[in-house]
Amino acid sequence: MFVSRRLSLVLSQANKRQKFPRMFFMTQSASNDELIDALKRQKVVKHEDVERAMRSVDRGFYCPSNAYFDAPESIGYGATISAPHMHAYALELLRDQLKPGAKVLDVGSGSGYLTMCFAKMVGPNGKVVGIDHIPALVNSSIENVRRDCPEYLENGLIKLVAGDGRKGFLEEAPYDAIHVGAAAEEGVPPELINQLVNRGRMVIPVARTRNRQDLQVIDKNEEGKIDKQKGVGVQFVPLCDKDSQLGIRYD
Repeated sequence: MFVSRRLSLVLSQANKRQKFPRMFFMTQSASNDELIDALKRQKVVKHEDVERAMRSVDRGFYCPSNAYFDAPESIGYGATISAPHMHAYALELLRDQLKPGAKVLDVGSGSGYLTMCFAKMVGPNGKVVGIDHIPALVNSSIENVRRDCPEYLENGLIKLVAGDGRKGFLEEAPYDAIHVGAAAEEGVPPELINQLVNRGRMVIPVARTRNRQDLQVIDKNEEGKIDKQKGVGVQFVPLCDKDSQLGIRYD
């Protein structure tokens, strides 16, 4: 994800008029704890369980450079690791579903950072599936997790797979929470909604126009009825097929 300075000012003004918290950008910290301290001061990290998860996952294992800057960073293959404030925001939005024993799908799992944060929140009886359509990124994320908490791979708490995240991952469905780390440009994929449990929640960026995306919160009630809320304006890479992400053209 990338957010320009101009866009951050626009979002700051817009968020004053709605219930969603303001976004903050470009905090530079020297360590993971300093980064979380800054996110707490900015009131992006609000709850102890979110704070505990983010403190226990050192972003340095998952981000190739400037790990403790509140800014997105490239991880190669046309992908980025989102800014820490966006990860915190996603964890806060999903925290009611991230209870011990819950099952989570992380679409566009990239370096594996947020997948690991989810695992910390759902605990040893939960399950987190990270899916990305670039096999090299999946392999890299597996190595990142192995350096951090290898037991999470060994005991099956985390499962990282290559595949088209727009179709979800039916083998482990349904999910209490679904996070999508790329912007849907043709509406929310119905497969993802179908793989959400009743009383589950999904957070997904959705493109409204060519130059505008909104972070959408989708809740499914106990009868299976869908409610959608439009959150802050964001700018994510598109939720697309592998060849489009890699820039491959067929002439």
